[in-house]
Amino acid sequence: MTVETADSPSLSLSFDETRTRVVLRAAETHRGELVQLVGRFRTGGQLGPLAAAVDLDDLLAAVAEVAAWSDPSGVEWATDLRSLVLGNLRDAATVESRLNAVGPTGEVLAGDVPHLLGDEWIAELGEFQRRDIAKLLSLQHGANFSVPGAGKTRSALGVYAAQKTLGHVRRLLVVCPKSAYESWQYETAVCFRHRLRPHVLDRSLDEWAEVLIVNYERLDRSLTTLAAWLKAEPAMIILDEAHRMKLGARGTYGAACMALGPLAQRRLILTGTPAPNGSKDLENLLGFVWPGQGQRSVARAVAGGDLAEASVALKPLFARTTKLELGLPPMELRMRYLDMPPLHADIYSSLVGDPDSRGSSDDLSSLGKTALRLLMAATSPALLLDGGSRYEPLAYQLPPLEIPRGHSLYALMQRLPSYELSPKYQETAAIVAENARLGRKTIVWTTFVRSLTTLSQLLDGFAPAVVYGGTLDRDEQLRRFREDSDCKVLISNPATLGEGISLHQVCHDAVYVDRDFVAGRFLQSLDRIHRLGLDPDTETRVTVLAVRDTIDEVVEARLDQKLEFMGKILDDPSVQQLSDLQEEPSVAAGLAPADVEALLRHMGRAR
Repeated sequence: MTVETADSPSLSLSFDETRTRVVLRAAETHRGELVQLVGRFRTGGQLGPLAAAVDLDDLLAAVAEVAAWSDPSGVEWATDLRSLVLGNLRDAATVESRLNAVGPTGEVLAGDVPHLLGDEWIAELGEFQRRDIAKLLSLQHGANFSVPGAGKTRSALGVYAAQKTLGHVRRLLVVCPKSAYESWQYETAVCFRHRLRPHVLDRSLDEWAEVLIVNYERLDRSLTTLAAWLKAEPAMIILDEAHRMKLGARGTYGAACMALGPLAQRRLILTGTPAPNGSKDLENLLGFVWPGQGQRSVARAVAGGDLAEASVALKPLFARTTKLELGLPPMELRMRYLDMPPLHADIYSSLVGDPDSRGSSDDLSSLGKTALRLLMAATSPALLLDGGSRYEPLAYQLPPLEIPRGHSLYALMQRLPSYELSPKYQETAAIVAENARLGRKTIVWTTFVRSLTTLSQLLDGFAPAVVYGGTLDRDEQLRRFREDSDCKVLISNPATLGEGISLHQVCHDAVYVDRDFVAGRFLQSLDRIHRLGLDPDTETRVTVLAVRDTIDEVVEARLDQKLEFMGKILDDPSVQQLSDLQEEPSVAAGLAPADVEALLRHMGRAR
């Protein structure tokens, strides 16, 4: 039995174990008032007669509700939560002043940046990098949405250097994909007179490390270690490729990031694709940067439906360097529509018309599997008969399609000869062969590992490099593609190689055998061959293959809408242009499978 005293709090607030929710506990005499208070929060819920919980973002967005508690002197905040709330109120004032351009903003000028970086900084910075650093230093926390190749890593380290010089922080936590480890280790060495001490978190922790690097997959099981590390010294946290936590607290990565964010003195996110699926993604990203205030700002900006106005309203909250500002040569994008052979078309139609294959319209998981099977069928019906590889992302690990012997689809699949090439594979082979004849290398993107391995056999005459989740010698495969003149093609999927590497020095042609609905991955993969450092005369060519009257057209329409939204919200015409691919005729549509195979054999001998 709890005995209340005159000094007992009437209301206490603290983090729960996930640090993404706040637990409220009331004295018995305030039981009714607690129920009323929690009812005013969108995510509020009772845990018991005297306890309730509210999402952290929800509490921060409406903290004034707590201020209306009838016994204000009896409200007790946990120390770490109180610090976050006070900091968030200051951040909210900063955000509001920038959004409304009212009062002094404490603006840092690009010309001030070299002095602010301190004596230890020795790296060169481009004009747009100095501009972006200045903007980020003008904010308590920040977001850099610059395109890949704009030097976001170096700019982020510049922000850290300035904050360290000012005495605000002493250490840096970097959360990034494994593919970005090399970049962060390199930049921490070359940007400073005395190299920062980096450490990639594995099974042990270097207690002397100044820069701790960890991947998103490891976050959840390392929360205790990372939280203790952030608390030990004033720290800054950077989320690189931050779109990976776009689900916010609803996702595993997002929940871990939201739990760690409040422990850092400075928060910074980096991504070139901040809203791959719409405004909710952007809300969640800015909700990490400015809990409560960030989500409110995005929701308010897009509520009117005018994305041009929303872009103007939100622009003060982030830095962005566009491709147009980088001065890259244009990228030539083409859409090639293909027709399925009659048997392929019959199989596809049978799959679409079969209720058992379609799944329930109320079951998102079932619909997702149906969409993936239709993507397979549009590429090559033979893919339906193979089981998912364990090296494919979880969402793509489909079992083979079980077809009852008496089903009409069963008879059609029996007539599908194993050697019959899909029109997409024919077209891909023709493009790779022509590029090889011209001395050009090609990267071929395909969603499924089964499709990837099929293409690697088909294109064997061009010494293909192959990279997917199960590739053990990834670095060697990439080295061959970059350095071996016989290796004319790299085959991969955007989920594996869509970010973190540069291929623009050796490759200027890309073919998309298929695409899924993930707009961010499509954009990221495009930037592997179109980024800073290209010769002004470089001709970069991208071909997207699609089969008429199939799910490919649905994917195209949805990606168009997502890219148009992202381009408008970021005020970036180069992104908007990607949603309007120019159609061009196919080159292999008239070739029979035997013709393609003969051409490939000939090209292999002619090398």
